[in-house]
Amino acid sequence: MTDIRQDNPCDTDGVAHDFDLVLERIIDATPDTVFRCYTDPDLLSQWFAPRPWRISNAVIEPRPGGRMSFVMHGPDGEQFPNTGVYLEVIPNRLLVSTDAFAPGWKPAGQPFMVARVELEPDGDGQTRLRASASHWNQAAMDQHLAMGFHEGWGQVADQLNQLVRTI
Repeated sequence: MTDIRQDNPCDTDGVAHDFDLVLERIIDATPDTVFRCYTDPDLLSQWFAPRPWRISNAVIEPRPGGRMSFVMHGPDGEQFPNTGVYLEVIPNRLLVSTDAFAPGWKPAGQPFMVARVELEPDGDGQTRLRASASHWNQAAMDQHLAMGFHEGWGQVADQLNQLVRTI
């Protein structure tokens, strides 16, 4: 099942968020395996960038205030460091992170988004994955769309689904 959409989803607080981009997929593994793929740096490095892009130097500290960082490498030698912190972590259920802060809760300059990954058991050993990118404004959301949010996050979800089948 594939459902990639841009809309005004409601979080658990019931409030619509105008600058959210959302991807939903069924992943062929249990939530604990999917969570491990998000929180184990070696596993994350295998699927988290749309090929031919790749990531290196992944550091994952899945706890509120813990660091999430990596360097994204493009096929033409581009390098994009990504650093942020986790805001909320519920093992096997939820990861919320942002680039608005660096470790130690230091403001990190111009924030781009808050990423939210929700994992829900979906029967037969599968997981319903809902990943959202919440942006501060229309310009940031438009920039993410222009960067290929739908294509990139969709490809990454496909790569995750391929990886979990091997674990």
